[in-house]
Amino acid sequence: MRDRILAGEELLGTFIKTPAPQVVECLERGGLDFAVADMEHAPLDWTTMDLMALASAAVRLPLFFRSRGADLQDISPGLDLGCEGVMVPHISSGEMATQCAEAVRYRRGKRGFSPSVRAGGYGTRGAQLREKGDSEAVIIAQIEDASAIEQLDAISAEADLDVLFLGPADLRLSLELKGGCSPRTDQIDIAKEKVVRGARSTGKAAGIFLSDMADWPRHRELGFTLGVIGSDQQSLRAGAAEIMRGKTVERIKS
Repeated sequence: MRDRILAGEELLGTFIKTPAPQVVECLERGGLDFAVADMEHAPLDWTTMDLMALASAAVRLPLFFRSRGADLQDISPGLDLGCEGVMVPHISSGEMATQCAEAVRYRRGKRGFSPSVRAGGYGTRGAQLREKGDSEAVIIAQIEDASAIEQLDAISAEADLDVLFLGPADLRLSLELKGGCSPRTDQIDIAKEKVVRGARSTGKAAGIFLSDMADWPRHRELGFTLGVIGSDQQSLRAGAAEIMRGKTVERIKS
């Protein structure tokens, strides 16, 4: 996945907010490129993540997880479970970007090493575990604060980051609170351009969250190559609404 991301391949996934491994299986059947288990905004703990990572391995759907923070204890357990990488929220400085890299890359000297975990084949592939952590694990830094836009050069300068990922909702809120976002001057559009430019200039991919797939082609044209579209719960709600629309149509016909 890391090679595909850094090569600029168009990759689409969705957030998982329901604490059930069966969701991973269903999403794989839908043909997604990846999924992101959302530990920041959903009731997912490490026990649930263990089962979801197991399902990911079984059906071969690459699974990332969105951590609750940038600390080592927020990140390394998910990688030990076998997740392909981590999305870290609210990266707002070069120091935080470095903190993420140190929680993932063994060569940085901070992440604890244990080959007994799933990612290490339960003790059968320790060397591959180090290789995966250093060359294959994906680090997705969420850019979703006004301060992150101001510090974008320092963040993107961290070579071990793979994706600069724009979170429009939190960024808009942050800009509004700062007084820098208005209908007349939409700083979100400026931020999108900055994120794409920062990613391209440092060999990274640009990613974004969108609630509607219809918005993806326009953002692909802007230079975003990794898209997280909605969530499992959003898709379930939309499916239920579609059923009820059909019921209404049948009523009108009769």
